[in-house]
Amino acid sequence: MRKSFSDHFSAVSSSYAKFRPTYPAELYSWLASLTPDHAAAWDCAAGSGQASVDLAAHFDRVIATDASQAQIDTAVAHPRVDYRVASAEASGLPERSVDLVTVAQALHWFEFDAFYDEVRRVLKPAGVLAAWSYGVATVEGGDVDAIAQRFYRETVGPYWPPETAIVEAGYRTLPFPFEEIEPPPFAMTARWTLPQLLGYFGSWSATARYIAMNGKDPTLDLMQQLAPFWGGPERIRTVTWRIALRAGRS
Repeated sequence: MRKSFSDHFSAVSSSYAKFRPTYPAELYSWLASLTPDHAAAWDCAAGSGQASVDLAAHFDRVIATDASQAQIDTAVAHPRVDYRVASAEASGLPERSVDLVTVAQALHWFEFDAFYDEVRRVLKPAGVLAAWSYGVATVEGGDVDAIAQRFYRETVGPYWPPETAIVEAGYRTLPFPFEEIEPPPFAMTARWTLPQLLGYFGSWSATARYIAMNGKDPTLDLMQQLAPFWGGPERIRTVTWRIALRAGRS
């Protein structure tokens, strides 16, 4: 039975688009190197189009779908990106029409068997599926990072959905019935002020759920905890996320 779509992100769609870190350019270059043709890519669960726009630098056309209308409404326009509202399991794309299927930070939400059937249907021969995720960030500075980790695991920890455990495992616990391609290591980095880091924490679905349940914003207390260790509102610190990636051919 197919799971019904649970929209965890409409409530934070505008902040999600503003504060999410960006994936490295090397990731897209590597993905493009895997496919013999570059006519079309399907960016599934595209959200606000973070990966879609960068994929368009390597593919003639990117079809970016998301089940959330609110996410699509915040997407960045691009002449080679076609945004559509559609589920992962029923894309509406023609058979054998895309060279690459990408899923950034979303595979854990899907009905796996139905999605994988859809991937096999729409991929061209020699096409590739690539799905990646990133877990909790590490923040420069031992005291600062300890507070950030405590916020993730203890303050909003109870408000994460169960699928978060799949992300924390780096997608290794997921079924992946494809001929796997070993990826090189990839990571995301950002250089952020304290307000930017707090904005990122505020974009989490768990933070939104905390606010809905408790009637207060936990990032306000977090700001008070971090401020003595940060070094001033203009201080910039490096934030790092390791990317877990699985790629393969059907």
